[in-house]
Amino acid sequence: MSLDAVGEECGIVGVRAPGASVAWMVYAGLLALQHRGQEAAGVAVGDGSRLSLERGLGLVTQVFDEERLDRLPGLVGVGHVRYPTAGGAALANAQPLLGAAASGERFALAHNGNLLRIGRFGGSADGAGGRACDRAGREPGSDRRRDGGTDTQALVDRLATREGPLVQGLRELLPHVYGAYCLVLATPSALYAARDPHGFRPLCLGATATGWVVASETAALDAVGARFVREVEPGELLTIDDDGLRSEHFAVAPHTLCVFEHVYIARPDSLISGRRVQEVRHAFGAALAREAGVPADVVIPVPDTARPAALGYAAESGVPYAEGFVRNPYLGRTFLRPSDAARRSGVRLKLNPVPEAVGGKRVVVVDDSLVRATSMKHAVALLRGAGAAEVHVRLASSTIAWPCFFGVDISTQSELAGHLMTPEQIGAFVGADSLAFLSVEAMSAATGAGRSLCLGCFTGSYPSRVPLEPARPVA
Repeated sequence: MSLDAVGEECGIVGVRAPGASVAWMVYAGLLALQHRGQEAAGVAVGDGSRLSLERGLGLVTQVFDEERLDRLPGLVGVGHVRYPTAGGAALANAQPLLGAAASGERFALAHNGNLLRIGRFGGSADGAGGRACDRAGREPGSDRRRDGGTDTQALVDRLATREGPLVQGLRELLPHVYGAYCLVLATPSALYAARDPHGFRPLCLGATATGWVVASETAALDAVGARFVREVEPGELLTIDDDGLRSEHFAVAPHTLCVFEHVYIARPDSLISGRRVQEVRHAFGAALAREAGVPADVVIPVPDTARPAALGYAAESGVPYAEGFVRNPYLGRTFLRPSDAARRSGVRLKLNPVPEAVGGKRVVVVDDSLVRATSMKHAVALLRGAGAAEVHVRLASSTIAWPCFFGVDISTQSELAGHLMTPEQIGAFVGADSLAFLSVEAMSAATGAGRSLCLGCFTGSYPSRVPLEPARPVA
């Protein structure tokens, strides 16, 4: 894809399954969520009396081997894969993070999202004394980073101040946490999970023969052999312990799932809001063909995320589908590289055109989205070099003209092609014969979610109050 300036922050897994190989289950779940973050991975497991933690920088398979997983016996565990939207690339920022409540109860916390502010306990939503968090993990007007530089550390610090049972601390804290978050928390014997009241990020619940699994996507449930039960509801807190599963709600707000989960972030085989992601992307492509069809000889995707949309475009338009690019399978997602220089290098190595598929032909190249447009410019040049007679770029989402404040690393507005240029100007910049985006209305309709979406990066209208512009991640 051409998301050369975008990343998604994390993937999380929580398991409570007495008698099972919990660490291995968490590991398998993280492998299924590797697309959500490739910078660091970690697993924490409780054995009923203590917590053990293993974490490191790199892919899940680079961090963990059999020996390391065998050092994590237990009945409950949480895991995390990280993309650094805040705090930068450092082992200290790898999750889960360990903490202890004032009562001495120890816990391990893994978090997915981006916090805007943590309010004062017992205060109003806008009350004085609340702690605001920019995307670099700093307090406003200050260059001082929080210890660890992450939103997650702020949550750990707040929970550490609470007297009484840990679950009571969660009940008191979560209504005053503003922004996007899903979290899993393990004590030596219990598992907790929560989702923010807007439900910006997905979180699902699954069951096994011996326990329960919570994960960012249903693909992780499949990986551990868990049966999908339901989505964790926005504003819901789950407790899983010896007494089973219990649910309570700590806040209510309009449900606004980030539409970018459908566009790019989630795996195509995951279920979100009752829809298979692959099906939604196929519908994006079909709608794109209806709105912005063009005479052509072949439709090709920018692999891999855009493939369902390209298939949908081809099916709706009647233009033959082909694989016009070969993607290097040993390179990660371009946008998941923390630095811009690394992103540009990755783009040069990632794609190779197939001349027989595009040579002498009018080519429609479908991608899922476009941020800075530099990756698409390179892709168009590759197609021209392979002999394409015409290159028509079609984007299976709307124009990104606004930054994200809720966990997707869409950078400052001044760097967004959709803010700086019209579609015609973007087309000229990338060297295409034409370029078109899917409309916001068609994109929303294709998800089946209607008004229950966050479309802020496309429309500039956000579900809750946001700062003027998010800070860039700290290197």
